[in-house]
Amino acid sequence: MSTSSSQPVGVIGLGLMGQALVRRLDAAGVPLLGFDVDLNRCAEFGADRIRTIAGLGSACRVIFLAVFNTKQVEATLLGPDGILKDHPNKPISVICTSTCDPDEIKKIAKAFEDLGHHFLELPISGTSLQLARGDALGLMGGIESQFDEVRELLDIVTPKRQHIGEVGDAGKAKLAINLVLGLHRASMAEGLVFGQQLGLDPAKLLATLQLSAAASSVMAVKGNLMVNRQYENPQSKVDQSLKDFHLIQDLADAKGQHLPLAQRYIELLETELANGNGHLDNAIIFEAILKNSLVKP
Repeated sequence: MSTSSSQPVGVIGLGLMGQALVRRLDAAGVPLLGFDVDLNRCAEFGADRIRTIAGLGSACRVIFLAVFNTKQVEATLLGPDGILKDHPNKPISVICTSTCDPDEIKKIAKAFEDLGHHFLELPISGTSLQLARGDALGLMGGIESQFDEVRELLDIVTPKRQHIGEVGDAGKAKLAINLVLGLHRASMAEGLVFGQQLGLDPAKLLATLQLSAAASSVMAVKGNLMVNRQYENPQSKVDQSLKDFHLIQDLADAKGQHLPLAQRYIELLETELANGNGHLDNAIIFEAILKNSLVKP
């Protein structure tokens, strides 16, 4: 597919990741149409570019999905008001960037493909800011030749990509990555709180950590947010992180694997969700750990 084509590309879901996708595609001059259930996001995207989900199905041959969860993917693709409601008899390629249940997304993909369409799994490893900058990693699950057909768009959105396997495999890899990332965030937050309680300056400690054997990419992305206690302009939200970790926990339970560190991470972020902070950056786990550290046994 050529990006110089007048055929618009669709984006369904204009949250953090959807907005980052739009920024990448807009910058490359790709004509876009979009949809979101949030009217404010629709207004930001532009009234002249907003369509219904069914309208996108009829107008676009390639559609990026950046919705919240697996149920929303299913409703968008196969629901009575989904993208196939009013579409003409032509194949649609859906590129799903949402983090989903690997087993369920495999079933959804098969049902969609059985109707003559293409489903490409592309969960994104990285924050919305990293995606907007072109620094995120696209995890590809599906038939490689179908990815080749949209290579030009993928080169714009995720210059860094890794083909993992069939549909569902990319989601498995994304969840494994998110498990490690979440625990990195928690351990960094606990270390910063520990140093602060000992009287160290958190900013200086963070700079030292980044030069040490403990350094990680997580520090560069989330460290300053924790040190400055700034969570209002999220790159990845508490509710999104919790959604992924509950899915991780469910899949581990199904395999009989105990995840003690993940369980504690879930408990800590759930305290922030209960405090009304689900919309804030998940770096706020620093606050959960700080509060917890001040509770005496």
